[in-house]
Amino acid sequence: MSMRKVLKIILPFVALGIAAVVMYNLITSKPERKQQPLKEKVWQVDVISASRQSLSPSISLYGRVESPEILQAAAPGAGIVDDVMIRVGDAVKTGATLVTLDRRDFESLLLQAEAELKDIDSQHEELQIRYKSNLVSLKTEQELFRLAEQEVERMRKLKNQNLGADSALSDARSELARQQLSLHSRQLEVESYPAKLQKLEAQQIKYRARLDDARRMIERSQVIAPFNGIISSVPVSKGDRVAIGQTLVSLYPVDSLEIRAHIPAAYIAAIQSAINQDKAPQARLAGNDESLLLNLKRLAGEAEATGIDAYFQVATSSRQLRPGVLLSLNLSLPQQSDVFAVPFQAIYGNSRIYRINDGRLEGIDVKTVGQYYPSSDRALLLVQSELISDGDKIVVTHLPNAVSGLKVKTQKR
Repeated sequence: MSMRKVLKIILPFVALGIAAVVMYNLITSKPERKQQPLKEKVWQVDVISASRQSLSPSISLYGRVESPEILQAAAPGAGIVDDVMIRVGDAVKTGATLVTLDRRDFESLLLQAEAELKDIDSQHEELQIRYKSNLVSLKTEQELFRLAEQEVERMRKLKNQNLGADSALSDARSELARQQLSLHSRQLEVESYPAKLQKLEAQQIKYRARLDDARRMIERSQVIAPFNGIISSVPVSKGDRVAIGQTLVSLYPVDSLEIRAHIPAAYIAAIQSAINQDKAPQARLAGNDESLLLNLKRLAGEAEATGIDAYFQVATSSRQLRPGVLLSLNLSLPQQSDVFAVPFQAIYGNSRIYRINDGRLEGIDVKTVGQYYPSSDRALLLVQSELISDGDKIVVTHLPNAVSGLKVKTQKR
């Protein structure tokens, strides 16, 4: 083998060896870096100073406007709608005409009732005349009966003396029987007078009632507003044929609106206690209508597992409200002592807050008693806990990884 072939085989291995030696020297000659110690992260938070106070908490409720006095005027009888003077949503005053029915549909009933009453009145007068006549005739019948008895007695004496015929005695007795029958009939007429009079008087009452009904039907053929109110529905139009009892118009008084809201079960006892002491709590509408004061009038007759419905009445009339509107309101609860007002972001899970103790977080379980609205109109949450003292630094920055022992520091303002 020639030297040239030997070099072709050896030179690649020599080059790899030199490269390995150079790489080794580079690795072993690398300077060592000093490992920095781990530093605990410090979270910056805002805090407030805890202050024990006596405040009136509030709770947010959602209510629906209702009217317990919605008037539904119905047709007094079958007829034709003559005119409709209002539309849905109109404000009307007491005495305003709303809907009219054609009077002709009811005047015939009035005429019929008047005729029936006149007929009974005439029968009553006829009965009075007949009664007076029967009293006079009764005396005559009694006298004729007495004379007939005397005639029979006379004929009997003549017959006993053989001075009279049997036929004359029989005729006298027949006349006595006829007179007795006539007398009994006349007595029956006189004695039945009270019953006939009572019957006619009852019929008079019935037909007077019919006449009054007919007059009321004519009167009610015009629907008149009985109070200042708002028209809620008008289901008829001019020319419609309506049946008896069919609704013509519905309206409600503007000063009788109520707001029905559901109160959670946790607050029922405190509210009921305040009502029993004639200190029923009040509420205000949330949002732009906070000046509208609501008085708690009553609680529902039945409660549910989640709470009970309460009915609030608007202290002053407001035409801004309409039945069916959904509203948000803030109900003021009886004053609570030993409470702390904190922002909502300070609460974790509705029952836990954190205070700073030696630069670290310390979790405290609290009891939520309601909301509080200071003069700034910014809602705060009222909590209670025997573990919180005045002056404690309560963390109000909501940390996603908050846990007891987390290192924090307060931000400078």
